[in-house]
Amino acid sequence: MEMMMRIAIAGGGLGGLTLARILHRHGIGAVVYEREASRSARSQGGMLDLHPESGQQALADAGLAGRFRSEARPEGEEHRILDPAGRTLVHHKPQPGSFSGRPEIDRSALRDLLLDSLPAGTVMWRHRLVAATPRPDGGFGLTFDGGHSADCEVLIGADGAGSVVRSLLTDVTLSYVATLVELSISDADRHHPDLAELVGPGNLWCVGVNQILAAQRLGDGSIRVGISVRAEGRDIDTYRSKRAVLDMFDGWDPSLTALIEAGDSAPTPRRIEAMPIGARWAHQPGITLLGDAAHLMPPVGEGANQAMLDAAELAAELAAELAASPADPDSAIRTYEEAMFTRTHPIAEMSARVQAMMLSPTAADDIIRFFTARPAAPAPVD
Repeated sequence: MEMMMRIAIAGGGLGGLTLARILHRHGIGAVVYEREASRSARSQGGMLDLHPESGQQALADAGLAGRFRSEARPEGEEHRILDPAGRTLVHHKPQPGSFSGRPEIDRSALRDLLLDSLPAGTVMWRHRLVAATPRPDGGFGLTFDGGHSADCEVLIGADGAGSVVRSLLTDVTLSYVATLVELSISDADRHHPDLAELVGPGNLWCVGVNQILAAQRLGDGSIRVGISVRAEGRDIDTYRSKRAVLDMFDGWDPSLTALIEAGDSAPTPRRIEAMPIGARWAHQPGITLLGDAAHLMPPVGEGANQAMLDAAELAAELAAELAASPADPDSAIRTYEEAMFTRTHPIAEMSARVQAMMLSPTAADDIIRFFTARPAAPAPVD
């Protein structure tokens, strides 16, 4: 029997869906409000590596470890690092079929796995939260784009980098740390077999001075290309021209810049932002954050993993607390927040160091040392 406290989760990304799934397993209902029109409304990005101690642990708590193993691609852990002349600096190959490391899975496949595990009606599509207002008797009134409204006793912000819910807890300012420019190459085996061979089944990183040209193979046969450059004063719209992006790689081996030329459409740039390391907020009743809404970090392989672990830990605390005291989830939220702040602080520090290292003048040498010391390092294209 499901407990009747109304729990609203703003955001149907990996963190929000993981939370809804684990709560459901404990007999606790929740509604996920998602701004997208449907699960297929937009691309979910590339693939990510799920770490045993975080993302994989959360999926085990969700009862989805077996389905994850059937969807994941251990071969996606293979990665090569090249210099601008096309010389191989590092080439890591995982053990065939091994799940002992950090197997890769396409974000869209992981999201579908979570969506399929939820009861019908859990996710309310086309519900973009625009305001949450504390009610005099506790809880929150929610207002959505288009005029929809709802109420809840507990509000959990899983609404990403530009979180609306975050503003109820903190006025923290995000910092601009890099620009990521993305392209996609569809059906690479058929249309661009040379690029398919270059990228292989996993990740390829071509490391220059203050910039990286990266590519990763997805399960649908496409290649996702990501160009990372340091935050600078240049207008982000200049990166929408393929010609302008190619000019940034003048002098690089043509076999590498072919990844840009082969893109199916114009490049898509976006600002990469991060919260200050150690940012936290004063606890308030009936509300909390998880994932990027709580601790936005540079995309070096930890974001999704930490969001899913946040969800698992919050769900466990809520389930234990509501079983003992069905009317009061607040102790659970406090306990979750303190543990989350402590856990994510060193991870945010590490992520900032890796981000700075990857876009430094000495990145190639630094990354070789990093990988030699830690073979299962995170992927720059998150």
